[in-house]
Amino acid sequence: MKSLNLSNIASTLLLTGAAVLAGCDSHDAPEGQTMDSAEDVTSAASIKKHAELFAGCYTVSHEEPAQIKVSEQAGKLVMQMKEPKSANRVWDDPEPLEPMPLKQVDKYFPVKPEDLMAMIGRPDRVLVMANVKQAYVNIDPSLDSPYLGYILQGQNTIYKVDCDDTPAQEMQSNPHSNIAGMEEVGKITIRPAGKVE
Repeated sequence: MKSLNLSNIASTLLLTGAAVLAGCDSHDAPEGQTMDSAEDVTSAASIKKHAELFAGCYTVSHEEPAQIKVSEQAGKLVMQMKEPKSANRVWDDPEPLEPMPLKQVDKYFPVKPEDLMAMIGRPDRVLVMANVKQAYVNIDPSLDSPYLGYILQGQNTIYKVDCDDTPAQEMQSNPHSNIAGMEEVGKITIRPAGKVE
């Protein structure tokens, strides 16, 4: 499996080496019906249910184009990241995702298993996404989206947005992402969080 090419994520995705992801969606399973019941989370039925909850594109801000796409292909969950314009394609090759047991949530998010609908992640767990029950979103003022994303040991809410054909390079020319002092270190974009004295 290739490594997650973080340079293809918009610069706002990484803040001091940790990334932030979350999404909005009106497609919720009935309250109380989670994806972690007695069924095997890797079964074909479970993958289909997870795909119904997570399929779509995600970003860290409503003003940014889509950066990550989640879909079901050949009966498997996959993710794709935006490619730069020079790649002559919008999305990179699909990488596997898998449903995860809700009891593992405390490793990634400060939410209880009973407050989640479902959770998916890459096999290496560099990226994990969770769908939070709307009832919990309504009472937690730090959430304005029913999706949480975890990447490189950082977590936050992310937003589900329309999928688009904007290459990653064009996203970096967005005025919202041009911030003075931003530096590239390898494949990780690091942006100062504030004035350091």
